[in-house]
Amino acid sequence: MRQILYSGFESLNIPFSDEMYGRFKKYYDCLTAKNNVMNLTAITGEENTARLHFLDCAALCSIYDFSGASVIDIGTGAGFPGLPLKIVKPDISLVLLDSHKKRVAFLTEVCHELGFEDVKCISERAEDLAPDIGGSFDVAVSRAVARLNILCEFCMPFIHVGGVFIAMKGPDWSEELKEASNAISFLGGASPEIKKYNIPGTDIFHSAVIIKKVKKTPDGYPRQFGRIKKSPL
Repeated sequence: MRQILYSGFESLNIPFSDEMYGRFKKYYDCLTAKNNVMNLTAITGEENTARLHFLDCAALCSIYDFSGASVIDIGTGAGFPGLPLKIVKPDISLVLLDSHKKRVAFLTEVCHELGFEDVKCISERAEDLAPDIGGSFDVAVSRAVARLNILCEFCMPFIHVGGVFIAMKGPDWSEELKEASNAISFLGGASPEIKKYNIPGTDIFHSAVIIKKVKKTPDGYPRQFGRIKKSPL
């Protein structure tokens, strides 16, 4: 794993240190142990985890400068992409949000193991939490949670005007982007910027959809999930 990460970060032009490696290794060990008793990820093994989880998420730091930002990871699951971002940029203020209590309990343990006592791990639905802390983050990120039109409604209310929402998507994003155009505009977003990147050591290309918030999201959003699913923006 060490060599995969060192060469991968070199390819991404992101500085890498022994301290960062140590944290990624601890994260991997915690993830592997817990995955034996709880379904956290279908991606297993050192090489696949290093490339398809750690490097995939860390690649965002070659696309956007997270330094000192307040970040919320919505639907974080096993901690992706939030925890790899925190390992690369320890100065970010991070909230990991997931509706599943067992996942959040795992994330709380991992953050303690990694020495990230300042990370807040919250078990709540996005639509229930938004009225309390909406509009307070520089960046919202999300990976493999939902289609973009639905994801925008969950995520954009959390960022302030001038902040950005970054959705991690595969190489074929054009249909989702067209489908989400009304939601993006209605929720206060500007025209998205697409940044494509290659996961080092693979032939896999992913895309980061970056949406800057230029006006306040209307009150009452995000709606409850049932309403979003029944009538997406």
